[in-house]
Amino acid sequence: MPQGTTLPPQMPSHFSQGASPLEPPFNVDAERAVLGACMHEADVIDAVRPILGDDAFYRPAHETIWRALLTQHREGNPTDPIVLTALLQQQDDLKRVGGPAYVFDLANAPYGTGSAKHHAEIVREKADLRRLVSSALRTLQQAQDPSADPQAIRSEVEAEVRAERERALASGQGRLNRFATNGWSFVTRTGADAEPLWGTREKTVWAPGESLMIVGAPGVGKTTLAHQVIFARLGLQETALEMPVAPSRRVLYLAMDRPKQIAKAMARRVFPTDEKILRERLVVWEGPLPATFDKEPDLLADLAAAHQADTIVIDSLKDALSTMVDDSLAVAFHNARGRALRDGVEIMELHHQRKAAADTPRGQRPSLDQVYGSTWITAGAGSVLFITGRSGDPAVTLHHLKTPTGEIGPLDVTHDHVRGTTTIDPTKDPAVLLRNAPNGLTARDLATVLIGGGDPERADIEKARRHLSRLHDSGLATKAEGIAGGAGGGQQARYYPSARHLTAVG
Repeated sequence: MPQGTTLPPQMPSHFSQGASPLEPPFNVDAERAVLGACMHEADVIDAVRPILGDDAFYRPAHETIWRALLTQHREGNPTDPIVLTALLQQQDDLKRVGGPAYVFDLANAPYGTGSAKHHAEIVREKADLRRLVSSALRTLQQAQDPSADPQAIRSEVEAEVRAERERALASGQGRLNRFATNGWSFVTRTGADAEPLWGTREKTVWAPGESLMIVGAPGVGKTTLAHQVIFARLGLQETALEMPVAPSRRVLYLAMDRPKQIAKAMARRVFPTDEKILRERLVVWEGPLPATFDKEPDLLADLAAAHQADTIVIDSLKDALSTMVDDSLAVAFHNARGRALRDGVEIMELHHQRKAAADTPRGQRPSLDQVYGSTWITAGAGSVLFITGRSGDPAVTLHHLKTPTGEIGPLDVTHDHVRGTTTIDPTKDPAVLLRNAPNGLTARDLATVLIGGGDPERADIEKARRHLSRLHDSGLATKAEGIAGGAGGGQQARYYPSARHLTAVG
């Protein structure tokens, strides 16, 4: 069919797959999806324009509509199909693009705006391939000429390849500069000043743009804790473990590991009044994915775009990779994670510990090497929570092994398996311990209590010191400076509850 012929709306895009050498590559469905998204949300135009560049659309009608959209957006006018139809009519282009029915049909394309950039990449790729096909055909025709000069043809081919490479490098969609930005924008747009997704600025459990991994043996409450954070992200509660949780637009829960049990666990916290929110803002994928993330690194970002989700929960990580122990596959997953985070998708991962570490006592601090799989799995995570305890035991301990900011815990927590809630044991809260210490606390005193007795290590004492320093900085504690060591030994600084702290709590 000639390029200028108007195709019916239902024209399939499969011609782009396995097309003949004489048929230029194209994808009509991707073009329609991009134009429809731009009609629904004008800001999408700014997102896809650098990707598309110039002359990206195969159908002349689509190129005309795209130009009209650019005109409307540049002038600050709406881009909805009603206004767009009026502009096309005014330009005498409406009939040529297929009439009002076709414009409205584009606006009703069954794709969300979240997928627009991915569809634009498809459109741009086909346009690049068409240009290469044209160059190849021109070379073929020149080579078949009886008077052809091989050296002249080679020179022309080299010039065209060089020009194509320079065009790709200079354009906003070139793969070498697509995600590059200037230093000022990089520093100021990192979100370093953004509020945490879970926790506080001083004690961040889950930071924006960084994944959160919750690790533990089966039955210690990973899913119970994760569900509380998810429900807080959905606005059904405000906190998890007494720490604030930022709201999410839409959550995609990948229930790959025993989805029926996940549903039963989630049902403990669901009430009839939650139906509207759960229907509109929570999407659950049941069972295995069509491919593992190490085999398709774009799959994680594509899933988020397809379901318009800004948060993805992976339950569990072992079901998302071909194997956990291969370093190369772990790096591939790290790349998949990074691509989704780059697209603004927040990620929570539920994972298991090594079998050899399954009998770790509840109060004993675990280490990152006890997380199952390649070390690259945890290397790419922004925050790692490790739950220790016996399977099915309601009382477990939460350790913060990798922290975006200040460390939380260790926290002794109790799961209510009937209600699906988790509460903190107040006897391990530094603020409560200080308030109940008539003679005050040194860093060593606090460390001894937090680790459950015994002789604390230097790292334990330093963490306890940071807890006390934060109480002092917030005005909840006073500090009596210690005495430096010498022949008679030294004396640690001692902290006492301030009058404000005592008044505030009771």
